[in-house]
Amino acid sequence: MPSILVGVCAASLAITLTACGSDSDTASPATTTSPTMSEVFMPSLTDTAPPQASPCPSAPPDGGGTPEWTLTGATGSIAVTGPTETTAPLVDVQAPFSVTETQVHTLQAGDGPVVADTATVLVCYQGVNGRDGSVFDSSYQTGAPVDFPLDGVITGFQKAIAGQNVGSTVAVAMSPADGYPQGQPAAGIQPGDSLIFAIKILDAAS
Repeated sequence: MPSILVGVCAASLAITLTACGSDSDTASPATTTSPTMSEVFMPSLTDTAPPQASPCPSAPPDGGGTPEWTLTGATGSIAVTGPTETTAPLVDVQAPFSVTETQVHTLQAGDGPVVADTATVLVCYQGVNGRDGSVFDSSYQTGAPVDFPLDGVITGFQKAIAGQNVGSTVAVAMSPADGYPQGQPAAGIQPGDSLIFAIKILDAAS
């Protein structure tokens, strides 16, 4: 499997368990702005592959498609349309959307090997906040996949991917407890927010 990123520290803040380092280690008095999500990780693939070759297409989805998953939550609802070879996924939120238990749905089944609980996976993903329907993180926006070990990400992300087949596209509506119970200010996530991810599993290695 190609090595797109080295270690969890380079992975997106939206899915990793903890930030790497601390403000006191890296910040200087002259530094007053926080990096954007895309600045936190810029996989090397973006330097070598043309946009049309990207496995995470950034084109918006076609408007007339039928959602592959609809879910009514404790509040609100979602309709998820998975990505295609040329378009990004679409997560339509009737906000505020929330769930009390994490739910996973396979949008498109792959035929690759089953992903182990502790595998390192290569994925394209989009994260949406159920509170307001905003996209807070997306490898489809950068056009490049991200790799990370499943035992180094938030619980809801691990629940969505472990046990799936490589090549599958899955969606997960995760409870606050499986996401960020205390919030994640860098991604605009507040305590109590339910999160929705659409994930394409490109590869996995034990």
